[in-house]
Amino acid sequence: MAWNGIAGRYYDYPIEVTAGESAPSLTWARYMFHRHQHWLADREAMAAGLSSWRQSAKGCLNVAELEGRVAIVTGSSSGIGEAAARRLADAGAQVVVNSASSVAAGESVAESLPTDSIYVQADISEQAQGIALVDAALHRFGRLDILVNNAGWTSPVPHEDLESLTDEIFRRTFDVNVFGTWWLTKAAMPHLRESPDGNVVNVTSIAGVRPIGSSIAYSMTKAALNQLTVLLAKSCGPVRVNAVAPGLVSTPWTADWDEMHELVANKAPLRRSATPDDIARAVVTLVTNTYTTGEIMVVDGGLSLTI
Repeated sequence: MAWNGIAGRYYDYPIEVTAGESAPSLTWARYMFHRHQHWLADREAMAAGLSSWRQSAKGCLNVAELEGRVAIVTGSSSGIGEAAARRLADAGAQVVVNSASSVAAGESVAESLPTDSIYVQADISEQAQGIALVDAALHRFGRLDILVNNAGWTSPVPHEDLESLTDEIFRRTFDVNVFGTWWLTKAAMPHLRESPDGNVVNVTSIAGVRPIGSSIAYSMTKAALNQLTVLLAKSCGPVRVNAVAPGLVSTPWTADWDEMHELVANKAPLRRSATPDDIARAVVTLVTNTYTTGEIMVVDGGLSLTI
């Protein structure tokens, strides 16, 4: 590029030159100095931007990926459901937090989320309450995009002790885990169909794919939910339906299951029980992968490989 006398430009970098300076020598030194200063400034700006992104991203690929979407997460006053609600909200979703009881805990979770979220008490084993839960979401937000069927119930009974698996336990397990999930999904489906990416994630269990579980009834219900997942995925597209099948998870529900946690720590290749956030991350993966449906994602630290 031609030299301009008093003021010159090399590679489009402006260089101020005093009268009488030699362009080939002093000007080149000044150019290199200015170029280095620009490089330092750009590097600092990039580092500051990356630091800000890392601080705000909170582990999500895109913090605004679910912005404007509305999610119902059942059983979300603690444990897996709470972790899922937090992950979805961190990604921008407005969340309807739910529990059958534990009202104060549920309200606290909803208030602590970074998006406009609410708490609705409902026992999904009562069909009318499940319908009311969907209606509450629509009344507040005007849409429904995501349903995470996390609510569940069990009462531990050794598999060989058939007499202890009473009809009351059997029915209650099915009422919450199967009927409740079925009724709520039916109520939500017409509204999920109106979403640009309506989807359902059922939280099931490896007890639905292996002959294990806290009771025979519990294992049966989780197998039913896994089958329901693939049937709905086939029948209800383009609404996507997937499931996460956890192994043993450290939650308030399993806090006193010391023997089981020790067994998993000794047997699973990853040598520990899952955390609620391990499962929540899987839920968000299925929610955000828009070309995945009909999948049962096992998240058990490899435990099912050994049993």
